[in-house]
Amino acid sequence: MKRLKPYLAMDNVDDLWAHHTRVMADFGFDRLFYAFNAFRGAGLYDNPKDALVLTNMPTDYIEAYVGGGMFRDGVMMRWAIRNTGAASWRAVYEHMAVEAPTRGERAMRELNERHGILAGYTISFPMAIKNANAGIGMAVRRGLTQDDADAIWARHGEEIEIINHVAHLCILQLPATGQQRLLTERQAEVLELVADGKTMQDIALLLGRNVATVEKHLRGARDALGVETTAQAVRKASILNQIFRLDRRASPERPSPHLAGAVLQGR
Repeated sequence: MKRLKPYLAMDNVDDLWAHHTRVMADFGFDRLFYAFNAFRGAGLYDNPKDALVLTNMPTDYIEAYVGGGMFRDGVMMRWAIRNTGAASWRAVYEHMAVEAPTRGERAMRELNERHGILAGYTISFPMAIKNANAGIGMAVRRGLTQDDADAIWARHGEEIEIINHVAHLCILQLPATGQQRLLTERQAEVLELVADGKTMQDIALLLGRNVATVEKHLRGARDALGVETTAQAVRKASILNQIFRLDRRASPERPSPHLAGAVLQGR
């Protein structure tokens, strides 16, 4: 499939996402929201700062939906966490409808109505990582209805779903920018050595530094990744492809110039 080949040549998430939004817009889905979280705990929802979020939704929408925590009341979010596959928004709303929606659910619906995010499809991807979730919501152009979205899906749904699965798998293989701050080159190097089974003394000898300096880099890595232990840092950095990378573009002691704060790539 010719549409898939450009995805396989991408070497960073930003370029892949820009390409993917154009491809989906050609089908009529011009506003997308992708989220991947591999760190969900016992609760249904965790800190959104742990997630990789890619979107071209309006900034004020994302500030409310993600920054304001309104995603917790999103019907489509709940469906995506509990299911895999593709679904029409109409089908999901009808399946998960309740007689008395909560205040948060009403506010979430009002937010969607204000921004014209009323019709579309959601794909929830199967994951092989425990407690991980990933999915993409795709809204059709303003002026189109759910009937229009369903008609597009009837004609092109299989192709759209395959393209989105390929995009998702490619994103998982590329360095993610989802945490508050990317690791510096030295922090990544130290975590790699820990993952290789090296002791603090080994690492200090290999880097020509003292143990206190090694611990400083590990502490910085834990802080950057928002975890408490070095073991957690190694796991999270590995899942986010921040260690054992073939090509790092960051300078030795400076984070890469990606987005800070919550992982928002809005307009």
